[in-house]
Amino acid sequence: MKSFDIEERVNQAVHNFESGYNCAQSVFLAYSDVFELDLELAKKMSVSFGGGVGRMREVCGTVNAMAMLAGFKYPVFDPLDQEARARNYGMVQKMADLFKEKHGTIICRSLLPPEETSTNPAPSARTQQYYAKRPCGKYVEEAARIAGHMLKGELE
Repeated sequence: MKSFDIEERVNQAVHNFESGYNCAQSVFLAYSDVFELDLELAKKMSVSFGGGVGRMREVCGTVNAMAMLAGFKYPVFDPLDQEARARNYGMVQKMADLFKEKHGTIICRSLLPPEETSTNPAPSARTQQYYAKRPCGKYVEEAARIAGHMLKGELE
């Protein structure tokens, strides 16, 4: 695994979001090179998790991105390896708990202001007004920080 500075990756994740990537992509792409993932493949892998999975406003895309990254740090290659699976799930739960401690929930619709909870599949235009109304940038920042600590083995 490639070494990295957590705060540089946090800044990259926020920059990704402000550049138009969705919440899940923003966090996942900030760390994709750590595992030598092709950038285009990483974009494809993470795009559908934005907006609480396909804009359904379920589990926050940033939390989904943390879970995806945990799969690279704590993989399960053998479907019968219950110890590896428990290690992976335990880390996903630990990261989700850290996110919940700070934000109260991991559910997208509960994290957003009520007027921003549409499940219409058409994404909102990324304008200055969009970024001013949406709290998602702070969720991207927090998830990227938690993911960085997880990837460095600091949450074990």
